[in-house]
Amino acid sequence: MTTLIMGIVNVTPDSFSDGGRFLDPDAAIAHGLRLRAHGADLLDVGGESTRPGAQRVDPLLEQERVLPVVRGLAAAGIAVSIDTMNATTALAAVAAGARIVNDVSGGLADPELLAAVASTDADLVLGHWRGHSADMYARAQYDDVARDVVAELGERVDAAQAAGIPPARLITDPGVGFGKKGDQNWGVLRALPRLTARGMRVLVGTSRKRFLSEAITADDEGDEPVATSRLDLATAVTSVLAAQGGAWAVRVHDVAATRDALRVSLSWEGESRWMSSTRSG
Repeated sequence: MTTLIMGIVNVTPDSFSDGGRFLDPDAAIAHGLRLRAHGADLLDVGGESTRPGAQRVDPLLEQERVLPVVRGLAAAGIAVSIDTMNATTALAAVAAGARIVNDVSGGLADPELLAAVASTDADLVLGHWRGHSADMYARAQYDDVARDVVAELGERVDAAQAAGIPPARLITDPGVGFGKKGDQNWGVLRALPRLTARGMRVLVGTSRKRFLSEAITADDEGDEPVATSRLDLATAVTSVLAAQGGAWAVRVHDVAATRDALRVSLSWEGESRWMSSTRSG
């Protein structure tokens, strides 16, 4: 199986890594086209930051931000995912051309979202989640983080199926960085084979997250911020490891670095070619 690359298009003023850079729809579309040219198979468009401490955004403002971008990228023949926790935004984005709804809350933030997605033909990413960004770290209490995440994601899968979404349209995401601190994220990543063994597609997103910075600087003196280039390298490494663990796709900011790392990994493993049967455009 070839692991797909999901490129990130943040149409927000406050995302932790690139907030404000692509708030203008034309700039966001141009960025998405660049990511596609660099090797992205899918593009994940989001209009609400989920960084630690982020405040909620009104769904109408979220839609004002994302819908022109979804339309523009879908019109270019690109497979688009909408990163939202809101049912109304999900429906509007699918109508605008999105093929996937990526809900980091797994349908918990908006009780109408599961039914809304069930009424469409879109796939749904169910993220592991324990609360909104403002207080998610306060909820990072686990008896066994790997076991708890697998079990809680299983509950979200059951809820989605009860709402009418068949398993073939569901994707799970262990929610790296969401309600998890430091080593808890590594525990979740090491449990990836337990998630993929359930037979459902798994999306992994480690891109530029704090736990990578902590790993990079573990033996450093001082508290200098980690350069984005170093975080992108660490992201590429974890993306390769996720692919080796059976991930269906990895969600990243730097598509080119991850593409190169995955190609090298495939060469190491003796793969004769690199292609994605689902790539469109």
